[in-house]
Amino acid sequence: MTKPVKRDRPRRRQQRAIGHTAQPPYQYVVFYKPYDVLSQFTDSQGDRATLKDFIPVRDVYPVGRLDRDSEGLLLLTNHGQLQHRLSTPKYAHPRTYWVQVERIPDEAAIAQLCQGVLIQGQPTRPAKVQPLIPEPPLPPREPPIRYRKSVPTGWLEMVLTEGRNRQVRRMTAAVGHPTLRLVRWAIGSLTLAGLRPGEWRSLSTAEVQQLLSENALASGH
Repeated sequence: MTKPVKRDRPRRRQQRAIGHTAQPPYQYVVFYKPYDVLSQFTDSQGDRATLKDFIPVRDVYPVGRLDRDSEGLLLLTNHGQLQHRLSTPKYAHPRTYWVQVERIPDEAAIAQLCQGVLIQGQPTRPAKVQPLIPEPPLPPREPPIRYRKSVPTGWLEMVLTEGRNRQVRRMTAAVGHPTLRLVRWAIGSLTLAGLRPGEWRSLSTAEVQQLLSENALASGH
């Protein structure tokens, strides 16, 4: 009588498990980028401050960017769909900036910013712009901006739904008010509240759910 062959079922189960590696959990980090820091983890020149100098979390990447001479909120994540939603202009996701400009903008200048101005021959989208009075309670910038004693300065809150190259600076310059200091205060409902320059934190579960909801993404997807 032929002896039946014994099958190695546990081994096959192990092979199937190896073939379906679990996806690492999504991570969401907010960071208060200081002035003179690159919005990336590496520097081709090797001598400038980058995100690596502040954020020890691995495998997260910034959503969009802030110029080296700008400050404020950066969102970093490994959630690809969220990255796409926030980085694609057609989704018109709001970003709020606090902007210090030369001289005090009048109603006409603010109305022009709201309606849109030409940048490199293309009109900007309508924006929400209002004076910030009193000026926002921000930490001092290091190094401080260069004041001209004979020229007063004013603060604006600008909410944009697009992110063209150096857009805020080009918009204020187009209406005769060059930008002196630029701080991104918010991305959607996320703000800098509770952070100081160079600090970061992970989002709470409630903040993640709100962020995904604002971008029409289901939790866990």
